Amino acid sequence: MRQTFSNMAIATLSPADFEQIRRLDTCTASNAIERFNVRLRNEGFASGAIRCRFPHLPPMLGYAVTGRVRTSSPPMTGRCYFDRIDFWRHVTEIPSPRVIVLEDVDHLPGSGAMVGDIHAHIGLALGCIGHITNGAVRDLPAVEAAGFQLFSGRVAPSHAYAHIIEFGEPVMIGGLKICPGDLIHGDKHGIQSIPLSIASQIPKMASEIAAQEQELIAWCRSNQFSLEELAAKMSSVSAECVSNTYHPGSIDDKPTGEKR
Repeated sequence: MRQTFSNMAIATLSPADFEQIRRLDTCTASNAIERFNVRLRNEGFASGAIRCRFPHLPPMLGYAVTGRVRTSSPPMTGRCYFDRIDFWRHVTEIPSPRVIVLEDVDHLPGSGAMVGDIHAHIGLALGCIGHITNGAVRDLPAVEAAGFQLFSGRVAPSHAYAHIIEFGEPVMIGGLKICPGDLIHGDKHGIQSIPLSIASQIPKMASEIAAQEQELIAWCRSNQFSLEELAAKMSSVSAECVSNTYHPGSIDDKPTGEKR
């Protein structure tokens, strides 16, 4: 479905499809996405430099609210780091649940942390479930206790001069391009975008892949295992991989956040 928020038309999933994807871990969802050939296999996810700070929390799935920050120098307006009510209004223009995605554009990202305990609780009050940045975060115990997920490149003790310089535009986090409204999936393994063009088909494909994997694992544990049979099974998998090679322009509906 497509909803209009402010001047933005943002595609969203049905509640049922959304919940089914939210229950998947990122590896399982990634395996399913690969089967649909909607993007190259080295696209659609952030690099390992972006770390999950609370790996024991359940998978995070939400629509991206994007912005850019600086932390190493004071804002030109002289306003405090939290004094951007216009940004919080913008947050409400994106469908919920929301994920706050802030690109630190300093030469050395992460001098200070924009998001900590206070921002996490403001975010929760506005329907946000987590935060992603290539920069730093802070107040980890309090934020984890609140159930607000954090992904970041660093951890810092101070805000330094953290301030928002713009919002509502595409950002780049760990090589992953994220646009406002993109559906973002994250857990202990990292973050990825979910292509809306095939999102409703992901749960069924994930279930089929899981069944295939369990069958292979059971065989590996059995006394039927042999290198000859393994070669035959791997040959079949390789053939399927080749047949599922992505060709640019092969689909009409371009996936979200596909450029790394």
